[in-house]
Amino acid sequence: MTAQVDNSWFGTAFATTSVMAILRGLGVSRSVELAQRAWDLGIDSVELPLQNDEDAESIRQVAALGAERGKSVGAGTILHVSEIELAREVGASYLVAPGLDTEVVLAAHEAGMPFLPGVATPSELQTAQRLGLSWVKAFPASWLTPQWFSMMRGPFPDMNFVATGGLNGSNAQSFLDVGVDVVAVGSALEDTAQLKALSALASSNR
Repeated sequence: MTAQVDNSWFGTAFATTSVMAILRGLGVSRSVELAQRAWDLGIDSVELPLQNDEDAESIRQVAALGAERGKSVGAGTILHVSEIELAREVGASYLVAPGLDTEVVLAAHEAGMPFLPGVATPSELQTAQRLGLSWVKAFPASWLTPQWFSMMRGPFPDMNFVATGGLNGSNAQSFLDVGVDVVAVGSALEDTAQLKALSALASSNR
C-alpha cells in the first residue's frame, strides 16, 4: 500500500493571500529585486525554478532574504528525486513540480519537504487524492481555463488548487471566482502597469 502524503502545509503557507509569485530564469539580481517587489505587494510565497547553478544561487539569496522577512521560498520544476536535497541545501521551504511523479512525491515526503505536484487531468487528480495530497498545482492554467476548475470541483470537492501558467493581473480573478485557492503570477511582476492589480488581488481574496 502506498504511504499517505500530507501536504496540508500549503494551507498555512497560503492562509494570508491567494497569490504567489514564480520567478523563472531571471538571474540572481533580478530574482532578488522581484522577490522583494512581490513581498512588498503582499505576495508571501515566491517560487524559483531549480534547473541550473544560477537558479540554485538565486534561490539561496532569495531564501535568505525571505527568512529575514518571514516569507517562504520554494524550489520549482523538481523533476527528479536527486533535486530534493539540493533544494533543501539552498534554503527552499517547499517544492513544486510541473507534473505528478509518485516516486518524487514520496521521496519529498520522506525528506520532510512540502511538495506541490502538477496536474492537468482527472486521472492525475485521482492519483493525487489517493496519495493523500490535498493541494495540487494545475498547469497550464490558461490552457485549462476557469471552466476546467469548475468541472473538477464536482468529483474533487476537497482538493485545493494553485492555478499556474499564463496568469496575470487581468485574468487571475476569473480563476479565483470559480474557486481556485491560489493564483500564481510570473512575468506580470515585471509589468509596472499590473502592479496595482496584483496588489489588490493579494489583499482582497483572503
